Amino acid sequence: MARWQDTMEQLVRTRERALLSYAYLVCGDPVQAQDLVQDALVRTFSRERKGLTSVKAEGYVRRAITTSYVDLYRRRQRWQRVQHLFQSEAIAPDRMGQVEAGSDVADALATLPPRVRACVVLRYFDDLTVPQIARTLGIAEGTVKRYLSDGLGQLELALGPLEDAGVAGEDEVRVDSPRSQGRNGS
Repeated sequence: MARWQDTMEQLVRTRERALLSYAYLVCGDPVQAQDLVQDALVRTFSRERKGLTSVKAEGYVRRAITTSYVDLYRRRQRWQRVQHLFQSEAIAPDRMGQVEAGSDVADALATLPPRVRACVVLRYFDDLTVPQIARTLGIAEGTVKRYLSDGLGQLELALGPLEDAGVAGEDEVRVDSPRSQGRNGS
Protein backbone atom coordinates (compact mmCIF):
# COMPACT_ATOMS: atom_id res chain seq x y z
CA MET A 1 0.00 0.00 0.00
CA ALA A 2 1.45 3.36 -1.06
CA ARG A 3 1.67 6.29 1.26
CA TRP A 4 -0.53 9.28 0.45
CA GLN A 5 2.51 11.34 -0.58
CA ASP A 6 3.48 8.73 -3.17
CA THR A 7 -0.08 8.60 -4.46
CA MET A 8 -0.26 12.38 -4.75
CA GLU A 9 3.12 12.61 -6.47
CA GLN A 10 2.12 9.94 -8.97
CA LEU A 11 -1.22 11.63 -9.62
CA VAL A 12 0.36 15.04 -10.17
CA ARG A 13 3.16 13.62 -12.29
CA THR A 14 0.88 11.60 -14.58
CA ARG A 15 -2.45 13.46 -14.57
CA GLU A 16 -1.68 17.12 -13.84
CA ARG A 17 -2.37 18.28 -17.41
CA ALA A 18 -5.66 16.36 -17.50
CA LEU A 19 -6.72 17.85 -14.15
CA LEU A 20 -5.79 21.38 -15.28
CA SER A 21 -7.72 20.85 -18.53
CA TYR A 22 -10.73 19.62 -16.60
CA ALA A 23 -10.58 22.60 -14.23
CA TYR A 24 -10.25 24.96 -17.20
CA LEU A 25 -13.35 23.46 -18.79
CA VAL A 26 -15.22 23.94 -15.51
CA CYS A 27 -14.26 27.58 -14.91
CA GLY A 28 -12.98 28.94 -18.25
CA ASP A 29 -9.99 30.75 -16.71
CA PRO A 30 -6.48 29.24 -16.74
CA VAL A 31 -5.33 30.99 -13.55
CA GLN A 32 -8.48 30.02 -11.67
CA ALA A 33 -8.09 26.47 -13.02
CA GLN A 34 -4.67 26.21 -11.37
CA ASP A 35 -6.14 27.47 -8.09
CA LEU A 36 -8.99 24.97 -8.31
CA VAL A 37 -6.59 22.07 -8.88
CA GLN A 38 -4.41 23.14 -5.95
CA ASP A 39 -7.45 23.50 -3.66
CA ALA A 40 -8.77 20.13 -4.81
CA LEU A 41 -5.45 18.42 -4.12
CA VAL A 42 -5.38 19.91 -0.62
CA ARG A 43 -8.98 18.83 0.00
CA THR A 44 -8.33 15.32 -1.28
CA PHE A 45 -5.07 14.65 0.50
CA SER A 46 -5.66 16.56 3.74
CA ARG A 47 -7.64 13.61 5.10
CA GLU A 48 -6.21 10.11 5.26
CA ARG A 49 -8.09 7.65 3.07
CA LYS A 50 -7.38 3.93 3.27
CA GLY A 51 -6.47 2.19 0.02
CA LEU A 52 -6.34 5.37 -2.04
CA THR A 53 -4.89 4.70 -5.47
CA SER A 54 -4.03 7.37 -8.03
CA VAL A 55 -7.08 6.35 -10.08
CA LYS A 56 -9.42 6.78 -7.11
CA ALA A 57 -7.63 9.97 -6.08
CA GLU A 58 -8.19 11.46 -9.52
CA GLY A 59 -11.92 10.94 -9.12
CA TYR A 60 -11.82 12.62 -5.71
CA VAL A 61 -9.81 15.53 -7.10
CA ARG A 62 -12.17 16.02 -10.06
CA ARG A 63 -15.15 16.04 -7.71
CA ALA A 64 -13.37 18.52 -5.41
CA ILE A 65 -12.65 20.79 -8.42
CA THR A 66 -16.32 20.86 -9.34
CA THR A 67 -17.45 21.39 -5.76
CA SER A 68 -14.94 24.20 -5.20
CA TYR A 69 -16.07 25.98 -8.35
CA VAL A 70 -19.77 25.67 -7.46
CA ASP A 71 -19.06 26.99 -3.96
CA LEU A 72 -17.11 29.92 -5.41
CA TYR A 73 -19.92 30.67 -7.89
CA ARG A 74 -22.53 30.66 -5.13
CA ARG A 75 -20.43 32.97 -2.96
CA ARG A 76 -20.05 35.40 -5.87
CA GLN A 77 -23.79 35.33 -6.56
CA ARG A 78 -24.61 36.11 -2.92
CA TRP A 79 -22.02 38.88 -2.83
CA GLN A 80 -23.43 40.48 -5.99
CA ARG A 81 -26.86 40.64 -4.34
CA VAL A 82 -25.58 42.67 -1.36
CA GLN A 83 -22.55 44.38 -2.89
CA HIS A 84 -24.50 47.56 -3.59
CA LEU A 85 -24.81 48.08 0.16
CA PHE A 86 -21.08 48.78 0.27
CA GLN A 87 -20.55 50.60 -3.02
CA SER A 88 -23.10 53.02 -4.33
CA GLU A 89 -23.17 55.44 -7.24
CA ALA A 90 -24.51 58.14 -4.92
CA ILE A 91 -21.51 57.83 -2.61
CA ALA A 92 -18.39 59.78 -3.42
CA PRO A 93 -15.62 57.62 -4.88
CA ASP A 94 -13.15 58.66 -2.17
CA ARG A 95 -12.30 56.44 0.80
CA MET A 96 -14.39 58.53 3.19
CA GLY A 97 -17.51 57.76 1.19
CA GLN A 98 -16.81 54.04 1.37
CA VAL A 99 -16.30 54.28 5.11
CA GLU A 100 -19.63 56.10 5.48
CA ALA A 101 -21.43 53.40 3.44
CA GLY A 102 -19.92 50.67 5.59
CA SER A 103 -20.89 52.67 8.65
CA ASP A 104 -24.51 52.87 7.41
CA VAL A 105 -24.62 49.09 7.07
CA ALA A 106 -23.08 48.62 10.52
CA ASP A 107 -25.58 51.09 12.02
CA ALA A 108 -28.49 49.31 10.31
CA LEU A 109 -27.26 45.91 11.52
CA ALA A 110 -26.98 47.28 15.06
CA THR A 111 -30.72 48.01 15.07
CA LEU A 112 -31.57 44.34 14.48
CA PRO A 113 -32.37 42.00 17.37
CA PRO A 114 -29.34 39.80 18.24
CA ARG A 115 -30.56 36.53 16.68
CA VAL A 116 -31.81 38.26 13.54
CA ARG A 117 -28.49 40.11 13.22
CA ALA A 118 -26.58 36.86 13.75
CA CYS A 119 -28.55 35.13 10.98
CA VAL A 120 -28.06 38.02 8.53
CA VAL A 121 -24.32 38.23 9.23
CA LEU A 122 -23.82 34.46 8.99
CA ARG A 123 -25.77 34.29 5.72
CA TYR A 124 -24.51 37.32 3.81
CA PHE A 125 -21.09 37.97 5.31
CA ASP A 126 -19.93 34.44 6.20
CA ASP A 127 -21.73 32.78 3.24
CA LEU A 128 -23.32 30.05 5.35
CA THR A 129 -26.39 28.21 4.11
CA VAL A 130 -29.65 28.12 6.05
CA PRO A 131 -28.97 24.59 7.39
CA GLN A 132 -25.46 25.63 8.47
CA ILE A 133 -26.83 28.70 10.26
CA ALA A 134 -29.47 26.58 11.99
CA ARG A 135 -26.80 24.15 13.23
CA THR A 136 -24.48 26.97 14.30
CA LEU A 137 -27.17 28.78 16.31
CA GLY A 138 -29.03 25.67 17.43
CA ILE A 139 -32.38 26.78 15.99
CA ALA A 140 -34.76 25.39 13.36
CA GLU A 141 -34.24 26.13 9.65
CA GLY A 142 -37.69 27.72 9.45
CA THR A 143 -36.72 30.09 12.24
CA VAL A 144 -33.55 31.04 10.37
CA LYS A 145 -35.60 31.79 7.24
CA ARG A 146 -38.01 33.92 9.26
CA TYR A 147 -35.14 35.83 10.89
CA LEU A 148 -33.53 36.41 7.49
CA SER A 149 -36.80 37.68 6.06
CA ASP A 150 -37.43 39.95 9.04
CA GLY A 151 -33.85 41.21 9.04
CA LEU A 152 -33.81 42.01 5.34
CA GLY A 153 -37.12 43.83 5.71
CA GLN A 154 -35.72 45.97 8.52
CA LEU A 155 -32.50 46.60 6.58
CA GLU A 156 -34.53 47.74 3.57
CA LEU A 157 -36.33 50.24 5.75
CA ALA A 158 -33.01 51.60 6.99
CA LEU A 159 -30.93 51.40 3.79
CA GLY A 160 -33.40 51.43 0.93
CA PRO A 161 -34.34 48.60 -1.43
CA LEU A 162 -32.06 45.57 -1.40
CA GLU A 163 -31.50 43.89 -4.76
CA ASP A 164 -33.09 40.40 -4.42
CA ALA A 165 -31.14 39.13 -1.42
CA GLY A 166 -32.56 35.60 -1.74
CA VAL A 167 -33.95 34.52 1.62
CA ALA A 168 -34.89 30.97 0.63
CA GLY A 169 -31.58 29.59 1.80
CA GLU A 170 -30.16 28.12 -1.37
CA ASP A 171 -29.95 29.08 -5.00
CA GLU A 172 -33.35 27.93 -6.18
CA VAL A 173 -34.96 27.83 -9.59
CA ARG A 174 -38.73 27.87 -10.00
CA VAL A 175 -40.16 26.16 -13.03
CA ASP A 176 -43.79 26.73 -14.02
CA SER A 177 -45.20 23.82 -15.93
CA PRO A 178 -48.37 23.95 -18.02
CA ARG A 179 -50.09 21.89 -15.29
CA SER A 180 -49.48 24.58 -12.67
CA GLN A 181 -51.53 26.99 -14.81
CA GLY A 182 -54.62 24.77 -14.87
CA ARG A 183 -56.26 22.82 -17.61
CA ASN A 184 -57.35 25.85 -19.59
CA GLY A 185 -53.88 27.39 -19.53
CA SER A 186 -55.18 30.33 -17.51
